[in-house]
Amino acid sequence: MPGVPRNAGSAAGQGMSKKRAATPAWARKSTLVLLVAVLALAVFGTTTQTWMTVTLDPNQVGQSGAAQTALEVQGSKAATAVTALALVALAGGLAAAIAGRIARWIITAIILLASAGIVAAAATVLADPLAAAQGAIAAATGVTGSQAQVAVTAFPVLAVVAGCLLALAALLIIPASRHWKTRTKYDAPATGGTAAASGPVDEIDSWDRLSRGDDPT
Repeated sequence: MPGVPRNAGSAAGQGMSKKRAATPAWARKSTLVLLVAVLALAVFGTTTQTWMTVTLDPNQVGQSGAAQTALEVQGSKAATAVTALALVALAGGLAAAIAGRIARWIITAIILLASAGIVAAAATVLADPLAAAQGAIAAATGVTGSQAQVAVTAFPVLAVVAGCLLALAALLIIPASRHWKTRTKYDAPATGGTAAASGPVDEIDSWDRLSRGDDPT
C-alpha cells in the first residue's frame, strides 16, 4: 500500500532485537542467581575440609591422648557459624529470583550480612587458630586449654575469598534487578501485556509464568 514503508516490519524487528540485547549477560537473573548459589556452595564446601592440623603435646594430654597426637579439624568444627551462614546466603540467592522489588533489598542485606559473618568467622580462625582448635582438642583428649602446634591449611583463606566474592555478587542484585521482568502484581507496570512479555525468557522466567497459570510454550 502507498504511504506504508516497506521496511517498517524489519525496523520493528530490529528494535525488538536491540531491546533484548540491552540486558547485559551479568544482569540476567539465571546468571546472577547461579553465581550466588555457586559461591555459597563453595563456602559450604570449604567447611567440609580440614582447616587445621593440630599436633598435641604428649606430656600435656597424658596417656588418654597419647595415641592422638595429631588432630585434623574440619571447618565445620573450627568455625561452626560459617556453615550456617553459607546456607543462609544460598537460600537468599534462590529467594531473590522470585522476590519483589522491596523484598530483593531485604534479601540483598541478608546475603551481605551472611557474607560479612563468613569472612569474620574465617578470619578469626586465621588470626588465632589455637583458640579455634580448643573445642576439637578438648573433645579428643578431655583436656581444655592445652598448648599445641597448629598448622592452618588453605581452606580458611578460600572461605574468606569466597565470602568476599559472595558479598560482591549480592551487591549486583539491586542494579541487575532493574533488567528483570516483574514477578508480582504490586510491581507490575501500567503497560500492556506485550511489553511485559518482551525480552529473553530463561528457565526461571518459564517457571514463574507457569506458577501464575500461563503457558510459556
